[in-house]
Amino acid sequence: MFTEIFLVVVFITVYFTYKRWSHFSISQVPGPSSNSFLYGNLPELLQAQAGEVDFKWQAMYGDVLRVRAPLGEDRLFISDPKALQYIYHTASYKFPKVIGRRHLSRLFVGPGLTVVDGEDHKRHRKVMLPGFGGPESKSFFPIFFACAEKMTQKWKETMELSGSQSIVVNVTPWVSRATLEAIGEAAFDYQFGALDSVDHPIAKAYTNLMFDTFGLPTKRAILSLSIMDNLPYNLAGFIMENSRSARLAHAQKTNKLSTVLAKDLVTEKSKALLEGNSRRDIMSMLVKANASENPKKRLEQRELLAQMNTIILAGHETTANSISFALLEVCRKPEIQERLRREIRAAERVVRQRGDSSFLPSDFESMLYLSAMVKETFRYHPVLYNIFRYAAQDDVLPLSTPVTTTSGKVLHELPIPKGTQIIASVAAYNRNKEIFGDDADVFNPDRWLRNTIPNTKSALGVYASLFTFAGGSRSCIGWRFAVMELHAFMIELLGTFEFSLDDNEEIRRESTFVMTPTIEGQIEKGSQLRLKVKLAARDE
Repeated sequence: MFTEIFLVVVFITVYFTYKRWSHFSISQVPGPSSNSFLYGNLPELLQAQAGEVDFKWQAMYGDVLRVRAPLGEDRLFISDPKALQYIYHTASYKFPKVIGRRHLSRLFVGPGLTVVDGEDHKRHRKVMLPGFGGPESKSFFPIFFACAEKMTQKWKETMELSGSQSIVVNVTPWVSRATLEAIGEAAFDYQFGALDSVDHPIAKAYTNLMFDTFGLPTKRAILSLSIMDNLPYNLAGFIMENSRSARLAHAQKTNKLSTVLAKDLVTEKSKALLEGNSRRDIMSMLVKANASENPKKRLEQRELLAQMNTIILAGHETTANSISFALLEVCRKPEIQERLRREIRAAERVVRQRGDSSFLPSDFESMLYLSAMVKETFRYHPVLYNIFRYAAQDDVLPLSTPVTTTSGKVLHELPIPKGTQIIASVAAYNRNKEIFGDDADVFNPDRWLRNTIPNTKSALGVYASLFTFAGGSRSCIGWRFAVMELHAFMIELLGTFEFSLDDNEEIRRESTFVMTPTIEGQIEKGSQLRLKVKLAARDE
């Protein structure tokens, strides 16, 4: 086994050396130096808190820089608006996902939308789009609200049992279960019961899934994934699928468990469609769209099952972490929390005056500060903070700002050779001061109430010119879903409770493929955000 690994390392090293000195290369693009040929700069990036090194490199080298990957490989680290607009809009299918990460995604969800590329991706996206439009997302608003309300009721009951006016709540597992419940009802017309039992098998399977797989990466794990990224696709897949790594065991178990449920649901939705009893949940619409497509454009059974796994994974944990970071910010800045609550109370009065008992999507559209808070949360705390792609052919990237090479040459566009791997920094783009203002490093919802923000000529993201949901043909299909859900949860949570930080706990933005809150000194316990909670005063 050691001999095979040694030969792979030698082959990759020779290959990267050849690439650097033949044709054209990116080796003269400025970037951080590396003290390790074996590991390069990646441990510095991947072992730090999410975005921490991104911001440092951006300040030192600008929006385009070269980083060293293991075994002498050069990669591009990009937050330049024009370059990202080209990669994600103009030539999106010329920049597929890197091989190792595609296979990791396959282990989590199967051959779903987030895994496939090219024509397969177009086919998958066309079938799935009907379930994620604006009207469909708005129709799920009552479900989001109901799940948030159920969670707050559980907290009230705990408070009553404690006999105290305030309690300390570890927010992250609660909002994870609540958003799982929301995705179950909205996407599948299925009740997981995640808020009723902490022992629910699906809820338990998804608890700390990302942390267990990607949290606290070792240098060996970083090296292994880098090698996988450069192997032939089928070989990398074979190695990954037959790996007995403890880190991958949780993902494999979760995939099997959710796929069993997916089979039952697809069977149920298909039967309802044939009987003319199709519902309006996302899975029913997906089954209906798939049935009406040209047979050559339909999804296979395994692909259909993978879409459910994808929706569960992408649709609940990312939103749960966004809710957690939003609550963290209103604790850090109580004036934001008070201002939001005043706006919520004013909206509640409008709802009562018209004779309704609950909010409508049109209500939060008039809540300008809440919408600004939601945008700022997605900007400042992008849960998916880095995206990995590679150039499928020789190409030229347009640049917003020229790059001066180490030899002194000024480049207004950057030639890149086939195979160049690209780390697109969502975190750094969202802190671009030319787009989001000189205070881009500060959490400030008021920026969204200025007429000059955002300021960009390169239309990139699908929401508020942010890169948080990526862009173009590979943009997050459920972005409206996430925006709607965060509005609903913030209205219910801040309308019901006052939040403050637990004493002497420093919250980290942990790098676990998706960003999650952890507590300094307790990182090994996984996702945590402990907040003091008490009932908020209401209008008389």
